[in-house]
Amino acid sequence: MERGTSSTGGTETSGSGDIARTLELLWDTGRRPSRGPKPTLTLDRIVEAAVQVADTEGLEGFSMRRVAAELGTGTMSLYRYVPGKGELLDLMLDRVQRPSENPADLGDGGWRAALEALAHETLALYRRHPWLLQVNQSRPILGPSALDGMERVLTRIRPMGLTDPELVSAIIMIDGYVVGAARTQLYQQEAERRTGLTDTEFWQAQVPVLEKVLASGRYPVMASLSEDTFGPDFDHFGFGLQRILDGLEVLVAQRRGESAS
Repeated sequence: MERGTSSTGGTETSGSGDIARTLELLWDTGRRPSRGPKPTLTLDRIVEAAVQVADTEGLEGFSMRRVAAELGTGTMSLYRYVPGKGELLDLMLDRVQRPSENPADLGDGGWRAALEALAHETLALYRRHPWLLQVNQSRPILGPSALDGMERVLTRIRPMGLTDPELVSAIIMIDGYVVGAARTQLYQQEAERRTGLTDTEFWQAQVPVLEKVLASGRYPVMASLSEDTFGPDFDHFGFGLQRILDGLEVLVAQRRGESAS
């Protein structure tokens, strides 16, 4: 398998480059030249250009050559700043996941409001950068944005009274739920683009056959469902998220009861 390629649905894998060099770039711990001409590029400009390419063309269009073209420079110029595509991808991941510095963005309530805000914030992130869903991030490189984000959320949810592994698991649970929802939305958009049919047109095309099938008596429960059952107005994402939070609420109450006894 080609390095950086995932067999689990993603097209790239985080941490596929030189890990030590990537960490140096993320945390700015590498040596800097004290002499010589002023650089014509900066690492920040390169990362921003790479994100722009991925946002507009997907990871299929992302390459060192394409990023260089975006910057109006030669491909070899980029290698003075970043070793290769794998390391650049990890810098991109850290850049787009930079958390907000506004505490109010995690809600103004307790842990539940914080996790709810985190879920909506993460969904918005995937909508802005759909290519994130093509990256296998099961083993992320921990840069400033990743740790800042975790610190920000953990600070808000620590009063839940769960163990440290459980607190992290709660964040992982929310992220997994959001990834699934974001991927479904992306697939729907992709299906519409490829077929030329809107979601409404797609389902309307099936109505004549489905009406006959449901009238046959073979599917009595399906036939008894209300007309708005599959309508676009129901917030499936919000409903599922609240049920996850309800479950955590039960656990938190249980732990507090055990602590008080």
